[in-house]
Amino acid sequence: MVAVSDKLDEKKAWSPWPLTRNGGILLLLILYPFIASPFWIVQVGAQTFFLGLVALSLMLLAGLGGMVSLAQLTIAGVAGYMWAIFGESTAPISLHLPWYLVLPIALAIAVIFATLIGAISVRTEGIYTIMITLAIGVGFANFANQNYAILNGFNGFAGLSPPPIFGVDWREPMPFYYLALGIAGLAYFGVVYFRRSTFGLSLQAIRDNPRRMETLGFHVALHRILAYALAGFIAALGGIFIVWFNGRISPGSIGLGPMIDILVIAVLGGLRHPIGPFIGALVFVLLDNFAIDLIDRERFNTVIGAAFLLVVLVSPDGLLGLWDRLKRALAKGRDESGNDGFQP
Repeated sequence: MVAVSDKLDEKKAWSPWPLTRNGGILLLLILYPFIASPFWIVQVGAQTFFLGLVALSLMLLAGLGGMVSLAQLTIAGVAGYMWAIFGESTAPISLHLPWYLVLPIALAIAVIFATLIGAISVRTEGIYTIMITLAIGVGFANFANQNYAILNGFNGFAGLSPPPIFGVDWREPMPFYYLALGIAGLAYFGVVYFRRSTFGLSLQAIRDNPRRMETLGFHVALHRILAYALAGFIAALGGIFIVWFNGRISPGSIGLGPMIDILVIAVLGGLRHPIGPFIGALVFVLLDNFAIDLIDRERFNTVIGAAFLLVVLVSPDGLLGLWDRLKRALAKGRDESGNDGFQP
């Protein structure tokens, strides 16, 4: 009798639905460029992926580590500026090094910058962490606006594009989409693995009770700083794609408004799972592209702010929280009807 009960519980616990669902989503993402126009491929598809990358770095810090950083776009901007300075651009300041040197240099400098931000921020908690990272982000944007010797001041850098690797023009819609999809997919599965790893579980435990973890012998500050470094690497990848997409970088692209947009994207999708930032990025991109058909472009912030408040008021866990509540309501309805879909 016990064996039969165990088998029934096991049958109820395991379901092929998640595998089928994930496989279906992956197949749809792969086939998407064949059924969509160039506008939908790049402006919606690819942009969702690289904005989701930057928001994913915030999800790693806030969702797993309990550290809300507003400097993630700044880190992405540092990577973008390094790509422009060391690589090819229309500005005479650029060094015109080959891409296979520029890419690791840009990512390494951005990660070092993120680590320094972490070393400063881990000494604070809550609203103070938010304020410090906000000050760093705004300070770097102002520095970039005033520095002409290195960062080319207000004009920034133009003429930025992905290098022609393997004879492929990555500026074309389909190659650029698949490149963004591949990097975003690797980052997503990397974070999924990370949060189940020993370090990821330790970071979540530090988020819940740092004093107890310190008593147990864990180096709380070091764990948090390393989390900033890992999140910085993900944000830097997103920053490289942003400059490739825009073809330029300037202080306006890393200012206060875009910094807040990353926070909105992450919270809108949900901070409890790595898929949340990409969901939030998709909603943000759709609103960004089509809200102007209904209202003036200058009122876009009003629209995205209203959508943000509506979702957060209804579900503090974002759109993922709404989806979970809907699933629980449907499951409760099936239970009350006496039909759970399993016939003994």
